[in-house]
Amino acid sequence: MYVDHAFSISDEDIMMETPYTVSNKPPIKEIALAVSLLVVGTLGIIIGSLMACNHVGGDTAHGLFFAILGAILFIPGFYYSRIAYYAYKGYKGFSFSNIPPV
Repeated sequence: MYVDHAFSISDEDIMMETPYTVSNKPPIKEIALAVSLLVVGTLGIIIGSLMACNHVGGDTAHGLFFAILGAILFIPGFYYSRIAYYAYKGYKGFSFSNIPPV
């Protein structure tokens, strides 16, 4: 039986043809940055909401500013923390290589 190897890809072909190996080691700096963005963003949203509703530490505009700034920090922090968590747990489709280097 003739097999045309130009159109067939096996696991051995993928492993043999790559000049480098992909390490699935967790990137510590990137994960620390993601978690810190998540924490600071959450605190910004909470403090900004308290400032806007209760007029604590300034007027409503200052509270809205802190809440918006917290949301801007929260979104990428949550996104990359979620990727790191799912990659650590071994969910299909998630890898530490999906987190960009700092």
